[in-house]
Amino acid sequence: MPTLPELLERTAALHDHLCPRQVLGVRMGLLAGMILGLDLPQTDKRLLVIVEADGCFSDGIAVVTNCWVGHRTMRVEDYGKVAATFVDTQDGRAVRLFPHPEARQLAAGYAPEATNPWQAYLLGYQRMPDDLLLSRQNVRLHLSVKEIVSRPGVRVQCDGCGEEVLNEREVYRDGQTLCRACAGQSYYAIL
Repeated sequence: MPTLPELLERTAALHDHLCPRQVLGVRMGLLAGMILGLDLPQTDKRLLVIVEADGCFSDGIAVVTNCWVGHRTMRVEDYGKVAATFVDTQDGRAVRLFPHPEARQLAAGYAPEATNPWQAYLLGYQRMPDDLLLSRQNVRLHLSVKEIVSRPGVRVQCDGCGEEVLNEREVYRDGQTLCRACAGQSYYAIL
């Protein structure tokens, strides 16, 4: 396992800088690996991560875990929260990690040389013990891992728009196979 400084260097390379949220993502990934007893970064697809925000935070997690949206081992459920659920796909155990509610206030105590709050977060988050930086919840997913991940190569055609629907994301209504958009679950409106 690479060291914290090595992992921070890798995530910084993705963004040409290092920010406090990247540090939180890296620290969450490291803690999740310890909690679940998994060797990270993974070389298989045993770990599934569901992040609750996009951006630098999720890239920090990706660098530690080797879970990526493109590998289908990371999902983004954008709740606008710096939080993530780590799921062992073999045994179903799941842990949700998020910053401790007092982490921001405590960070400055771990970075006395910081000249502003942002720098205090950046340095403090690297130095704080896990139990002061991160909170943990053991959780159960509403959907099974099989339903989330689906099966490779599964595809159907939407009877409404004709577009291909992958990974068992179709909706069946009144004898029709529909994509979620045609079923009324769209995030967009056609002009």
